[in-house]
Amino acid sequence: MANTIPNRKVICDVLIEKANTDKDIVVLCSDSRGSASMTDYVAAHPDQFVEVGIAEQSLVSVSAGLARCGKKAFAASPACFLSTRSMEQCKVDVAYSNTNVTLIGISGGVSYGALGMTHHSAQDIAIMGSIPNMRVYIPSDRHQTKHLIEALLQDEKPAYIRVGRNPVEDVYTEDDCPFEMDKATVVSEGTDIAIVACGEMVKPAQEAVELLKAQGISATLLDMYCVKPIDKDAVVKAAENAKAVLTVEEHTFIGGLGAMVAQIVSAECPRKVVNMSLPDAPVVTGVSKEVFGYYGLTAEGIAEKAAELLK
Repeated sequence: MANTIPNRKVICDVLIEKANTDKDIVVLCSDSRGSASMTDYVAAHPDQFVEVGIAEQSLVSVSAGLARCGKKAFAASPACFLSTRSMEQCKVDVAYSNTNVTLIGISGGVSYGALGMTHHSAQDIAIMGSIPNMRVYIPSDRHQTKHLIEALLQDEKPAYIRVGRNPVEDVYTEDDCPFEMDKATVVSEGTDIAIVACGEMVKPAQEAVELLKAQGISATLLDMYCVKPIDKDAVVKAAENAKAVLTVEEHTFIGGLGAMVAQIVSAECPRKVVNMSLPDAPVVTGVSKEVFGYYGLTAEGIAEKAAELLK
């Protein structure tokens, strides 16, 4: 049965549960409680919620101020605005000041579909990843999202999470979701090609592994939910055991997961690295699946590109 629960709803559910006993948890929104799926949280914990209105820079600064007062601040806003309009506040008030703020970029990547480049966040890995002290996480499904939020509640360091708008197919199950903070998850192990993916690209990459297996091609798949700090050891191990490396991401190829992986591989264990991503241009108009299909970011497209690399 197809999953109907978006990752943003999972974040809300975890925070509702934890806020029952932890009164330091506070959620902030920029007139985005509906799109962030935080309406139920507001109903459950109105005294642990702050609405700043359409003012993303204030959202980040107020979150940082609350964190300095001992609160565990979770600021939810569209990823496209949170990562660009508020970059200075993310850099200075959150990261430089090392405050306990978790920035939740909702409707990330091309989730907003037909709204176009103004509402797409295809540069947020590069932006947030370039900020010292800022961690960047892009969970692949609802089960991993749950583990990630629970883990972030246990530390006091800045973080940026990007989740999509719509439900995504499960990569894991409730009973089988390996998770270690800041360590890539090995979804499959192989000897011909290493595939490194993050976020919504992990599921089609997982399906691509099966298509490749039918062709006699053995593939390793790393779920690099922790884009920063990236799991260097996992990348090196996967690359050393493969003839080539393929990265897949819902982001421009400039400064994203692929660029990070290429830097590691070229320095540690040179192999051919090819990145599948969005172009350095406004993407075509359409819902996520249509955009992914256009750029080959599908199981079939990934399998085809992987097979080409081995010729």
